Amino acid sequence: MPDILPPVLTTARLRLRPFTHNDTAALFRVFSDAEVVRFWSTGAWTELAQAEQMIEEAMLAYREGGLSRYAIALAATDELIGICNLRGFFAQNRRCELGYALGSAHWGYGYAFEALDALLGYAFINLDMNRIEADIDPRNTASARLLERLGFRYEGTMPERWFVHGEFADTAYYGLLRRYRDERVLSRSSPGATG
Repeated sequence: MPDILPPVLTTARLRLRPFTHNDTAALFRVFSDAEVVRFWSTGAWTELAQAEQMIEEAMLAYREGGLSRYAIALAATDELIGICNLRGFFAQNRRCELGYALGSAHWGYGYAFEALDALLGYAFINLDMNRIEADIDPRNTASARLLERLGFRYEGTMPERWFVHGEFADTAYYGLLRRYRDERVLSRSSPGATG
């Protein structure tokens, strides 16, 4: 069966594209960084084989469907700097989940917002989603601000949902409805609006 690759999405500075085996070293750099995985559900990677496994899983998903995992790459160099994905599709309800991680060397430049804004636009317009969900560790205030800037709304917390990094961690839930995004896009395009 041939791969059904997700389409490449482009922004001013980024390309969201399918993974290739050439991404192994860059992907390992992202997930072997303790700062990146501080609020992730697993610890920092210690072996290159872990990056190879994620790439293999993405390629399997390209063949079978059910996961749209993208490499976030710099448009100028095609270097992978992070990942984002849509998963947990519920077709009847037109709902899915969002996941993302960005290498710490690229924090603070607006890349995560740029990448996720493009991915969300694709999900709502091309995949006809009505609701997209995200869950984060509530201590990850940068991720909470990012989601809120994208139009997500906080929907509640489940205490001690994960045991990771030697401690119990809560989960904060966020949801983005198509109409929330439409309202945000409309307000940005209004005269005098500032993003």
